[in-house]
Amino acid sequence: MQESPGDATPRRGRRSTSVKDVAAHAGVSLGTVSNVLNRPERVASDTRARVETAMAELGFVRNESARQLRAGESLTLAYVMLDATNPFFTDVAQGIEDAAEQADLSVVLCNSDNRAERELTYLTRLQQQRVQGVLIPPVAPDSPTLDDVVRRGTRLVIVDRTRTGNTHCSVAVDDRLGGRLAVDHLLETGHDRIAFVGGPQSLGQVRDRRDGALAALEDAGRPAETLVRVDTTALSVAEGRAAGERIAGMPAAGRPTAAFCANDLLALGLLQQYVALGLRVPQDLAIVGYDDIVFASAAAVPLTSVRQPRRELGRTAAQLLLDEATNPDHEHQQVLFTPELVARASTRRLPREPRRGG
Repeated sequence: MQESPGDATPRRGRRSTSVKDVAAHAGVSLGTVSNVLNRPERVASDTRARVETAMAELGFVRNESARQLRAGESLTLAYVMLDATNPFFTDVAQGIEDAAEQADLSVVLCNSDNRAERELTYLTRLQQQRVQGVLIPPVAPDSPTLDDVVRRGTRLVIVDRTRTGNTHCSVAVDDRLGGRLAVDHLLETGHDRIAFVGGPQSLGQVRDRRDGALAALEDAGRPAETLVRVDTTALSVAEGRAAGERIAGMPAAGRPTAAFCANDLLALGLLQQYVALGLRVPQDLAIVGYDDIVFASAAAVPLTSVRQPRRELGRTAAQLLLDEATNPDHEHQQVLFTPELVARASTRRLPREPRRGG
């Protein structure tokens, strides 16, 4: 069947409708179509209506990316998240989208999967696409790659990490304080043998949360060795389950009675494994997570967690990026949010032994 000129139904393999096609179909010049697209107030209403009808009949879709590139910059922000399987990073993305929507911008989401080479590939492509800026929880916050991005003219804000110097805006949470809050809570509820579950140690978040835990022990007069280190290769539910198997298999005399996990996914996996083994939470093991993702409160045993303002992190990061794009007096800021411990059923106060003698 022969296709009529007004058929707007897309066909497989069919080329995109061009401005030239629209002009021919409407019986106007290319300049008139261009004015309808960019300066509609300059076109008489009947002519504009004829061009718009032609666009609809031909299925014309404006090539916005080409127009933006001719202008030197797109109407797009990019968020290169560290781990798309972790709800923490997708919650941050929602905050970024909140700010972008208010500025009438779009957001491109990428996932570095905690791999430096993949992160570099994305950063290179995003620079080529002339995004307005990049928001990134970097694999390595002090990497010179981040400086190269800025040197080539692309704005960049560091998310969920801090960086030495004042070369970039950054938005993060005080993870050392978060680690301190978690272990202070476990000490206050009567636990002496505490495990720290987390890794890899190359992640700054893991190191900072462990350092906070050690600081809490030091303040309480406990030696650092009382923090049992249970390393993981990733911050995942599967690694949490494996950690639970290892802790449950430790000799009873030295087995931790509580665990502070570097994120909620680890904590949820640990909780799952203990339940699967017929052990009780918190009676056999009290558990504290980190991030307070939505699944923490919905767990079979609601999870005590250190809450981060995830959506606010993303929103603030995007606002800093937009300020840098529009404010000639912009100065880089390093915003540090305060975490909050949310106590739930996975921890409890243990009865203290009666005093002897007297």
